[in-house]
Amino acid sequence: MPFQKIEAEKLSSAVVRQIELLILRGILRPGERLPSERELSERLGVSRPSLREAVAELQEKGLLASRAGAGIYIADVLGSAFSPALVQLMGSHDEAVFDYIAFRRDLEGLAAERAARLGSETDLKVIATVLQRMEVAHTKRSGKEEAALDAEFHLSIIEASHNVVMLHMMRSMFDLLREGVFYNRQMMFKQRTTRDHLLDQHRAINAAIQDRDPEAAREAVETHLAFVEASLLEQRKADQHEVVARQRFEHEQAK
Repeated sequence: MPFQKIEAEKLSSAVVRQIELLILRGILRPGERLPSERELSERLGVSRPSLREAVAELQEKGLLASRAGAGIYIADVLGSAFSPALVQLMGSHDEAVFDYIAFRRDLEGLAAERAARLGSETDLKVIATVLQRMEVAHTKRSGKEEAALDAEFHLSIIEASHNVVMLHMMRSMFDLLREGVFYNRQMMFKQRTTRDHLLDQHRAINAAIQDRDPEAAREAVETHLAFVEASLLEQRKADQHEVVARQRFEHEQAK
C-alpha cells in the first residue's frame, strides 16, 4: 500500500518555507536586510541553531546572501532576468524602448484589472497612499522623487494583482527602467505641463481601482502609457531637430 509514516517537520524546514513564501510573494525584496539572528529567532519562535540551519539552506539555494560585518540580505534574485549583453543591446536601440512601453501597456492593463477585482482593501490603501506621496512630491518640483514614486505606484498595482510571476517579472523590468536602460524617467518630469498630465493620469488610474472598475482601470493605464509613448516620440524629434539646428549654427559661424 502507498502509505508512509508521517514525520514531524523540522523547525528549520518550516523557517525555510516561510521565508521562501515571503520572497515569492514579494514581501521580502532583493537587497532587504533580515533582522539580527536573535531578533529573528524570537519572532519565529525557534532556536538559533534551527534558524542558522534554515539560513544556510536558503543561502545554498541562492535566496539569501551574507555581507561581511553587515548581516544577511535577500539575494538579488531579479538580476538574472536579462544578461548584461542583452541589457546593453536594449538600451542602445529605440525599438526596444517602444516595445517595452507596449509590453507595459498590455501587462499593466491586466494588472490594473486584476487589482480592481482582486485587490484587498489594504492593497487599495497602499496604492492610494503612494499616490498621496506623489502629490506631495509634485509640489516640491523634484523630478527624481516623482520618478521614483511613479515606479512605486505602478508596482503597488502589480502587487495588488496577486500574481507572483507578473510581480517578479515586472519588478525586474522596473529595475532596468530605474537604471535608464529604456529611457530616463526624470526626463518625463522636467516640464511642468507634462508633470501635471502624468499626475492626473495616475489619479485616474487610482480612482478606477478604488471604484473597483476593472474596465476603467485598464483604460486609464492604456491612456497613461499612450501619453508616455507620445511624449518620448516628441522628445526624440526635438533632440533630432536640435542636432540639425546646431549644425546650421556651426555652419553660419564658420562663414
